[in-house]
Amino acid sequence: MPVDWGLAAATGARLVPAGPAVTPEQAAAEVRRLRDGARVSEQHVRELTGMGAGLPVPEADVVDRPDWIRSAVDGVATLLDDVPGPRRPEGLVGDAVGRVTRSAAGLQMGTLLAFLGSRVLGQYDPFGGPERAGRLLLVAPNVVAAQRALDVDGDDFALWVCLHEATHRLQFTAVPWLRDHFRGEVATFAGNIDGSASGAVDRLPEILKALRRERPTDGLALVEMFQGPEQRAVLDRLLALTTLLEGHAEHVMDAVGPAVVPSVATIRARFTTRRRGGGLVDRLLRTLLGVDAKIRQYEQGRVFVDQVVDTVGLPGLNAVWTSPDTLPRRAEITDPAAWVARVHG
Repeated sequence: MPVDWGLAAATGARLVPAGPAVTPEQAAAEVRRLRDGARVSEQHVRELTGMGAGLPVPEADVVDRPDWIRSAVDGVATLLDDVPGPRRPEGLVGDAVGRVTRSAAGLQMGTLLAFLGSRVLGQYDPFGGPERAGRLLLVAPNVVAAQRALDVDGDDFALWVCLHEATHRLQFTAVPWLRDHFRGEVATFAGNIDGSASGAVDRLPEILKALRRERPTDGLALVEMFQGPEQRAVLDRLLALTTLLEGHAEHVMDAVGPAVVPSVATIRARFTTRRRGGGLVDRLLRTLLGVDAKIRQYEQGRVFVDQVVDTVGLPGLNAVWTSPDTLPRRAEITDPAAWVARVHG
């Protein structure tokens, strides 16, 4: 779907609520703490994982909520550059339809990003930054708000957050093929959306029967019912990959934690409770936007990585980064022993 990305960025920046109240001195101190934390955490992650030796450590960008939204829009637009847009009628009518759909999609995207913009603590964008070489962003107001809500040590919490995002950066910088592979899978999935939607019309009786029989419990399960076989295969690969990436980061941040983050156990316990909490409206929005499915990715991915490391150690887990063929399949995410048997024989 064509999107007015400028409208999306402007809408998100206008709708996102202001962050917590801080003095200029507190803001400057938080920026320094996060920049230092990103630099230090990368060294800890490299020592634990054995990945990325000798690579440079770029500075992290500490941003506010509107800056994160603008960066997210830029990253998504770049990621979808290679996806062909849908065909529409030529001439004045086609141009008018195109403008309306682009504007509507821009407003929807901006509203979504405004919701996420007050919650995202950090993000590694493999396609952002100078020359699209990657950019690590830390959202200072959200880190401050979460640290206050959890009532945990500020230095420990900032470093803990940085460990997660530094792991994501290392995944893409230390694994040469991962960036292009990920972009290719996203482009394939997004490029087939129109065909998948047309096929869903033909399969509507089958889908209705499945809905009555299975009654999907979340938005992701409902989306999967509307996918054709080829689209579903790409979705399975993407879900397995993103679940691995999140689970690997969750494992690393807690494995490094005890040595450098004294209160890591308290932070993890309180953060997990907060991640699952929220009021009724917040929980509903999270479900509609797929955030709850993302939370399950963290949990499933962490269990996968924990069990693989328990069986073959971190060097054995690192075989996952050998090629696309050694990435876990979706069924293996919930059956780590199957991945170990396939890859390690």
